[in-house]
Amino acid sequence: MKYMTRRFPVPASLIVPAVLVSCTSTERTADLLLLGGSVLDGSGSEAVEADISITGDRISFVGDATGTSATASDTVDATGLIVAPGFIDMHSHAELDADHGRDARAFLYQGITTVALGMDGGGSPDVAEQLASWTANGIGVNAFYFVGHNAVRRRVMGMDDRAPSADELDAMRELVRRGMEGGAHGLSSGLFYLPGNYADTEEVIELNRVAAEYPGSIYDTHDRDLGAAYPPFGYLESIAEGIRIGEEAGTKVIFSHFNAQGAHNYGRAPEGAALIEAARARGVDVAGAHHSYTATQSNLRSYTIPSWFVAGGDTAMLRRFDHPDTVEIIDRQTREMLAIRGGADHLLFADPRPDLNGKTLQDVADEWGMEASAAARRILREGNAAVMNLGLYDVENVRHLARLDWMMTCTDGRDPGPSRPVTHPRAFGSFTKKIRDLVLDERLITLPHTIRSMTGLAADFLGWPDRGYLREGYAADITVLNLAAVRDMATYENPHQYSRGTVHVLVNGEFAIRDGEATMALAGRAIVRGGADFDGR
Repeated sequence: MKYMTRRFPVPASLIVPAVLVSCTSTERTADLLLLGGSVLDGSGSEAVEADISITGDRISFVGDATGTSATASDTVDATGLIVAPGFIDMHSHAELDADHGRDARAFLYQGITTVALGMDGGGSPDVAEQLASWTANGIGVNAFYFVGHNAVRRRVMGMDDRAPSADELDAMRELVRRGMEGGAHGLSSGLFYLPGNYADTEEVIELNRVAAEYPGSIYDTHDRDLGAAYPPFGYLESIAEGIRIGEEAGTKVIFSHFNAQGAHNYGRAPEGAALIEAARARGVDVAGAHHSYTATQSNLRSYTIPSWFVAGGDTAMLRRFDHPDTVEIIDRQTREMLAIRGGADHLLFADPRPDLNGKTLQDVADEWGMEASAAARRILREGNAAVMNLGLYDVENVRHLARLDWMMTCTDGRDPGPSRPVTHPRAFGSFTKKIRDLVLDERLITLPHTIRSMTGLAADFLGWPDRGYLREGYAADITVLNLAAVRDMATYENPHQYSRGTVHVLVNGEFAIRDGEATMALAGRAIVRGGADFDGR
């Protein structure tokens, strides 16, 4: 597979440390020159060999530096390396507010320079405060935010399983408006999760209409049933609902970590994709994001307890645990839910509690000498638990989705730090794994197509005018890869391993990784809807 077409010859005399000189009308001055790299600009075009200069936080030149007076205080030889725009993670749970996660190294080592947050309906309506916090405290990557339907509903209605009153709906509208005024990119939903699952479609449409008042807004959804919900809503019906919510409200739509879940849906990704393509054909701006892993990660309650059992919140749930007739019903339904997910031996704990972390639900049930449903209830009495669902996604579905020209890339990951020795490896390897497996090893998709799915495609969907591409005047978010060394190292058993092959990463013109080593720079910025920086830069 060929990735480079040599188009711009670079003389050896330029591949030396340069000296910053005063500017004249014929000189190009810069802070940094990247020389002779194989440049994939984010458009999907084939690579060309080119030089790139960075001045401040912007790309100031892309092309052949030969014959110019290009000088800089710093020069990097990128010969033989892939130079790409910094990658955009379209669905993330990066822990940028935690001390261990603020520098975002797990993401940077994959080449990611920007992450989406507030996902699955969880984004606080206090968006301006969140963006201001990132700006004041510093973050290792750029970040943008969604106001979350679940967060809004919980603030107004708690965990009630009912439709909102007119006053409650108005209160939720105002919270969505507050988030949008604060710079949110749109409304996110987690209709699989609580309390979002208690909402009907019309409620979400009404709230998304508020988001639609703001140009370029997006409806980002973890839709109601990816194929493993209980009771089933329907895999295709769930996709149709997500499209309808955006289409009727007037926003763009993106499906989070789009794929079909469960062995009963293996091979069915083309059916779901066909619904999206039909919507696109009639003019709806709808897309998806995915990663290449076959396991999910969520929480024990969502995977083992039906939503009706949690109505009213944790106190009400615990009362039901103590009612023998109710427990008999819940045990039966929990067994049915576990069957959909492949059994209790397919739920692997990624929880801070050391007596759970790294064990399956079946392991724990066997240790305690009880049924898996009873073990789940016993754990939930002490609080919810993070779990992975192994084998929920189908490799063939993943391969099909990777070929689509509207499919972006995401991690859906967080780095919980040392509190969870076993956790999902996707926060450490999603982007690298896609390149390693699907491009380099399987040769299923091309590198230009893949880089576009991680860069320009995402920036176009987000409506950003100056990120996602390697072009003059664009933000200097840049990833430099050694393809021969690209490897995702994180595993389910040992997830806290950084990806390899990422040589340099620049975030807003500053090195976040240089020569394979993290600089610990906090050069990321909070980005408001439309692509501007929160602080106005």
